[in-house]
Amino acid sequence: MIFNRLFSSLVFVAFLWNPAFAQSSKKALKYMVATANPVASQVGYDILSRGGNAIDAMVGVQLMLNLVEPQSSGIGGGAFLLFYDAKRKEVTSFDGRETAPLKAKGDLFLKEDGGPLKFFEGVVGGRSVGTPGTLKLLEVTHKNFGSLPWRELMQPTIKLAEEGFRVSKRLAASVERDAKRLKTFPATKSYFFLDSDTPVPEGTLLRNPDFAKTLRLIAAEGSDPFYYGEIARDIVRTVQEAKGNPGKLSLADLRNYWVIERQPICHDYKQYQICGMGPPSSGALTIGQMLGMLSHFNLRDLSPNGLNFTHLFAEANQLAFKDRGLYMADSDYVDMPTEGLLDPEYLEMRSKLIDPSKASGNLSAGSPPKALSYQLSPDMSLEFPSTSHFAIVDAQGNAVSMTTTIENGFGSRLMTRGFLLNNELTDFSFRPEQNGRLIANRLEPGKRPRSSMSPTLVFNAKGELHMAVGSPGGSRIIPYVAKTLLGVLEWNMDIQDAINLPNLAKNFGTLDLEAETPAEQLKAELEQRGHKVSVRSLTSGIQGIVVSSGGLVGGADPRREGLVLGE
Repeated sequence: MIFNRLFSSLVFVAFLWNPAFAQSSKKALKYMVATANPVASQVGYDILSRGGNAIDAMVGVQLMLNLVEPQSSGIGGGAFLLFYDAKRKEVTSFDGRETAPLKAKGDLFLKEDGGPLKFFEGVVGGRSVGTPGTLKLLEVTHKNFGSLPWRELMQPTIKLAEEGFRVSKRLAASVERDAKRLKTFPATKSYFFLDSDTPVPEGTLLRNPDFAKTLRLIAAEGSDPFYYGEIARDIVRTVQEAKGNPGKLSLADLRNYWVIERQPICHDYKQYQICGMGPPSSGALTIGQMLGMLSHFNLRDLSPNGLNFTHLFAEANQLAFKDRGLYMADSDYVDMPTEGLLDPEYLEMRSKLIDPSKASGNLSAGSPPKALSYQLSPDMSLEFPSTSHFAIVDAQGNAVSMTTTIENGFGSRLMTRGFLLNNELTDFSFRPEQNGRLIANRLEPGKRPRSSMSPTLVFNAKGELHMAVGSPGGSRIIPYVAKTLLGVLEWNMDIQDAINLPNLAKNFGTLDLEAETPAEQLKAELEQRGHKVSVRSLTSGIQGIVVSSGGLVGGADPRREGLVLGE
């Protein structure tokens, strides 16, 4: 059955949606979808309204995001999925993270003199491309949990790719901002520019027949052409022949790729259990550490916009990131003290390093139980803010929280078959070691780079699903999600109000405060407490759904183009 009713809705939404509409929470009784783009939200809503489940809607949403928000995610990238099966009352996670090519070595991002490349020297071109995992994740989870036919879920994106969609304000601005790099490769340049110098402006009707052709093949044959056949050959050719910066990806890498079903990382916060993605994501562990330390302070009596909370949050953020930088990486390759990092006694000890009246200075990583016996060197790998997140709850109570990415905006800037390829390998440390000590997040063949993506599910004291949330934003995803969780769980805020709270982050020494919010008024007082403060744009893309006895309440981040739909 084709989604006939959807297409008129798509046209309406694409032309008339106003970002200001996303600033009020949406309520529903049956099902809900919250994504970073109104067209993608409409696709997910339509699938749910036709009896599809959360996994069906996930497939449709991701493919549409690939088309209308190509700078952030797509089948050329990777994703982490948390899935709650309401019938079994089980939560599990699926790792669709990219892998390092088997021919890649730890010196991939080193110059001849042994020094690291500059970030964008590594990003632009084939060198940075890891084995994509998103499509395989969609296929594997749909086979196991989906209800509507695979082919049917492709149709909305195929049709819109052929007929064209209106370029959003955000996409147009992203193309203009990255114009120099997007012009590097002919296929990318021809798609995102009207002529040699004119980026596609907002409102342009943009068609992508190559992507439609790719999806028709995938609709008919599944992921095999992508990982074994003609699409795979085009991906490898594009990577290996990238002018000026070729990569190592091979057909063997694509053929050997698999999605890993992992146990989620779950931790308690007061009466709630919070579950997230474990290694190679650092998201659940670092959020768990932050909340674990903050649980030793009486946050409820503090203002979420106030000086004292901002100071405490920043200190917990900094301490957790010290442990993240030293210990966290792909646990299939690195012996990580996963349980020790969330040990309550350890976190209580770390919380005592937080002085409520002044910044603690340059603290070091701690020594959690079962920490590595050998010495590691800390890693400060960059993760630039791109990516996308969406949350879905269906009529049966199943839930999806999925964060999906091609890493930096527009990924490697390489385009083939109508989709962009990731630059995920630059999430590894550019140096394999420092001062004679190995770095946990060093590049190794087949390894998955560390991520900050933090898809999250929250359960109440009865074990019932209470919340699905996540965000894009590079390494700042972690504090973005943490502040939203605290808004809902600590201050009982409406999910939209929690999303709207000012963003702040102290990942690497400087306390970033979101410009044009109440947070920037705290700059002088925070500096008096010893913080180095920067006021800047902190563009999260938080999407969340809260489940209660009264129904579903959803929120979408007004900083992007998010939209919540439900019934």
